[in-house]
Amino acid sequence: MALRIDSDHARFREIVKGRVRKNLKKLIAEGGFQVKRGGRKIAIPIHEIRLPRFQHEWEPQSDVGQGSGKPGDVIGSDQQKGEGDTTAGNRPGEHPLEAEISFEELARILGEELELPRVRPKGKRVVRSVTGRFTGIRRTGPESLIHFKRTFKEALKRTITSGEYRPGDPIVVPCRADKRYRARREVLLPQSAAVIIYMMDVSGSMGDEQKEIVRREAFWLDLWLKSNYKNLQVRYVTHDADAREVDRETFFKSRESGGTLISSAYTVTESILRADYPPSDWNVYLFHFSDGDNWSDDDNAKCVEMLSESLLPRANLFAYGQVKSAYGSGTFYKVLEEAFAGEENVELSLINSKDEILDSIRTFLGKGR
Repeated sequence: MALRIDSDHARFREIVKGRVRKNLKKLIAEGGFQVKRGGRKIAIPIHEIRLPRFQHEWEPQSDVGQGSGKPGDVIGSDQQKGEGDTTAGNRPGEHPLEAEISFEELARILGEELELPRVRPKGKRVVRSVTGRFTGIRRTGPESLIHFKRTFKEALKRTITSGEYRPGDPIVVPCRADKRYRARREVLLPQSAAVIIYMMDVSGSMGDEQKEIVRREAFWLDLWLKSNYKNLQVRYVTHDADAREVDRETFFKSRESGGTLISSAYTVTESILRADYPPSDWNVYLFHFSDGDNWSDDDNAKCVEMLSESLLPRANLFAYGQVKSAYGSGTFYKVLEEAFAGEENVELSLINSKDEILDSIRTFLGKGR
């Protein structure tokens, strides 16, 4: 019975993953899932899954396999269509099920559906890590990890040194000080580390709908990069006419009413990279979202200069997503397109609605940088 349950569960998981693949674009555009279990799994609503099976009707039936039916007759053709009932119903409505799926599985589905190549990390940051094998010895620990041979040796040395050892009648009883325990050994291991810096225009022209698009795209960008890096940090920068580093909640909820000076965001980002993320040790991903409006052509030129001289040499990827605004979109996309056409680590996308988030993700991550 256990084997049957295991096989049924595995089949159910495959069906769920198939539903996720089929509806991935809708899932990304509309959301509707909840993060659960400490941020390690998400719950996705799905309609009830019923496996096909024959269902026998035991009541006497006519014209089905017997009686006066003729070849070619449509079974059940005498059934009448309902007129529609406008009265209150007495049956429960359909309630979608929730199926949990891990972030690892979801990232794998995203990568397969978009045909994303695995990220090619650069640099190795040396970090202190604990190995999975118990190759070390220490004086304290749980009794389940006691090292009997080393404990006996310590007890034997103590007994001999104190003169208590009798060769003709050896009795060696370990005391607390003799006990030795197996322990994991800490070693220095090279490990790829990455940082994502999100920049977003929060001026008056960026409304709630535009920020929701950015929030949803950021979730999937995080998901994919976390599946490629064990050590990933995320920083957030908002800007209008001035820029500042903020936490995640403020990033997606803040709204200003001032103008837009994009270079201010690049200045703050450059300061963060210089202070905390040397390019030899860190893989750097810069994602900037805006409606494309900027204060002046002079600031556009300053942004191009800062990207060329400071940010792009440090970054694996600089990705700019221009979100369509109710007030109309600006020209910053065209400025970047003209300045960095053919640049290996620059990707640009136009996001006119939530339905285009999936295409934007494919554009940003499609080269595996």
